[in-house]
Amino acid sequence: MFRWKVATAALAAAALALVGCAASETPESESRELVLGQIISLTTFDTRQAEWGNRALYYQTVFDTLLRGTAEGELEPYLASEFSYNDDNTVLTLTIRDDVTFSDGTELTADVVKANLERFRDGGGGFASDLANVASIEAPDGTTVVLTLSAPDPALLSYLSREAGLMASPASFDAEDVDTNPVGSGPYVLDTAATVTGTSYVYTKNEDYWNPDVQYYDKVTLSVLSDPTAAVNAIKAGEVDAARLADNNNNAEIEASGFTIEPNELDFQGLLLLDRGGEMDPALGDVRVRQAINYAIDREGLLEAIQQGNGTVTTQVFRANSPAYDPALDEAYPYDPEKAKALLAEAGHGDGLTISMPSTVVLGATSFALIQQQLAEVGITVQYTDTAPENYIGDLIAPKYPSVFMSLEQNPDWQLIQFMISRAASFNPFGYGDETSDQLISDIQYADESGQGEKAAQLNAYLVEQAWFAPFYRVTSGYAVNGETDVTIMSTNAVPAIYDIRPAS
Repeated sequence: MFRWKVATAALAAAALALVGCAASETPESESRELVLGQIISLTTFDTRQAEWGNRALYYQTVFDTLLRGTAEGELEPYLASEFSYNDDNTVLTLTIRDDVTFSDGTELTADVVKANLERFRDGGGGFASDLANVASIEAPDGTTVVLTLSAPDPALLSYLSREAGLMASPASFDAEDVDTNPVGSGPYVLDTAATVTGTSYVYTKNEDYWNPDVQYYDKVTLSVLSDPTAAVNAIKAGEVDAARLADNNNNAEIEASGFTIEPNELDFQGLLLLDRGGEMDPALGDVRVRQAINYAIDREGLLEAIQQGNGTVTTQVFRANSPAYDPALDEAYPYDPEKAKALLAEAGHGDGLTISMPSTVVLGATSFALIQQQLAEVGITVQYTDTAPENYIGDLIAPKYPSVFMSLEQNPDWQLIQFMISRAASFNPFGYGDETSDQLISDIQYADESGQGEKAAQLNAYLVEQAWFAPFYRVTSGYAVNGETDVTIMSTNAVPAIYDIRPAS
């Protein structure tokens, strides 16, 4: 369920706990270095354009967020030491720490927070919609920020622990090198001289960091390993301490090399049938075509072939512990090529049709080949355009394609709605919606906690019926970790937080 109310006193106590205990007994003379394998590179450090997911660590090393998301999915104070809503959840008040400075010496103040939030909201980035409901931002004194909402937003606190909550020094806002030279208040500072953009990002310990108890390393390197084979080779050669795995094809080999694979069933993989209004591809504007695509997919076969059976077949995008989730909906589209062909014929495509999609190495060549093969068997020809990993999401959001194969996290309900379902959602780039979806989303937004789950369940059922997506399965993703490193996996993100990666005890 969506939780609105915040116990400010408890949150303040949690904030004190964050800085109240030592993280390590390591002698100061011992230098510790961490190398992490990343499946995707970074396109910019400009916080207006920030993306979370697999890119979170690039930002989190150098920038702090207003709130901190824990591995268990809770939200705690961070740069904002206290936060609370008014009675109708339309005014959020933040108390800003007064002991934080950016790496350029600028002090963090309420005015600086206000400037960052307005810059993100109005900056035109792919996730600017995170703050779409924030009508005004005020800083009545040096440590207080007040956000007034045009409508309640059950996901706002979560956003402030992610992209929207990243704080940069105002001096860097208009700098010519804003894309490559981040100026934050985070635990590490980017070593621009040692960094090779797109290949390797090197960070050194921020000696003036306000919360030294989460600085476990003197140096952190994020090494880009987009090719799954290159990632496996780097793991086997001991060139990384931990790495996000793109698939499950080499798990046995990785474990044999001495690494442990930490599982996380966060993402679903499948097709985003984005052009539901038929603007770019009229065929996808017909629900029968979208339903045919769902019937054409052999989900069990794909799970075994692509993920070695590591996951759970599904036809819905809401996660299994959500009140919106209905196990019965996972039976909505059994593998039935004949049914798919009949629907295509009924829609006027008995002689077949062609759909364009992007492809990328980071999601594995096998995935794209099998999707192409299964759709071809019912008369749908897929034409791929090979896309560089760093451009894949940008091209999706642009939008350049009517449909894409994607791996996306299954967020808490309202966050997921704002992420990929509402008209303003980043992963609904055509801005599609209809009277039914609009009404259900509005009902969820304004309902009390007891009513939100019921309406979310209705929305989920409607999306499955209308085939807005063609999910294949929830994949059990792996994060490979060597014996010298401890990692606590995030329940709400594809990669662990930088604070949750530390030397093994």
